[in-house]
Amino acid sequence: MKLIINKSKTEEQLINGCLSKDPEAQRDLYERYSAIMFTVCSRYVKDVSEAEDVLLTGFLKIFNRIGQFKGDGSFEGWIRRIMVNESLTYIRRNKSMYLEVDIDKADREPDYQKLDNNLEAEDLMRMIARLPDGYRTVFNLYAIEGYSHKEIADNLGISENTSKSQLSRARKLLQKYLVESEEYYDEKSARDEQA
Repeated sequence: MKLIINKSKTEEQLINGCLSKDPEAQRDLYERYSAIMFTVCSRYVKDVSEAEDVLLTGFLKIFNRIGQFKGDGSFEGWIRRIMVNESLTYIRRNKSMYLEVDIDKADREPDYQKLDNNLEAEDLMRMIARLPDGYRTVFNLYAIEGYSHKEIADNLGISENTSKSQLSRARKLLQKYLVESEEYYDEKSARDEQA
C-alpha cells in the first residue's frame, strides 16, 4: 500500500502553472477559488445557472489573462475584480436593470439594538439578494466591493447621481426589510412567551 500525500500548491506555483497552460494547475486554481467567487457572482446574478455561467466565463478570462497579474496586491483580489467585472458585463448584456423603481419609505427606523441580537450575516445577505437588480448591483459595488460612485457609473453606463440615488434607495429598502425583520422577531418573542 502506497501513501500519497497531496501537498497544496502555493499561489505562485498555481500562477506559474497556469501561465504554462498546465491543466492540473488550472483545475487546482479553480478548486481553490471557485466557491468564494461563485458567492461573488451570485450577489450580482440571482439565477444560479446564470451565476455559474458567469463564474466559468470569469475563470476562462483568468486563465487567458493570468500574465496580466503583476503581483501588485492580492491574487484573490485580482480574481475577484475579474468576477465582478464579468458579472457587470453579464448584467449589461442580458438584463435591463430597472434602475428607477419606486419603493415605500420605511415608516420608522429599525431598533438596531434588538436586531443585533437576532440578525445573522446570512439574514443580511438574503435581504440584499431581495433588492431589485439595480439597487442590489450598486449596493454590492459600493458597500461590499468598495467602488466609488464614479467607478460604478463608468462600469454600468449610468450617471454618478443615478448611482448615488440607487444606493440611497437600496439603503431605504434594506431599512424597510430590517423593520419587517424586527417586527417578525417581536411577534415570535411574544408567541414564545405565551407558549
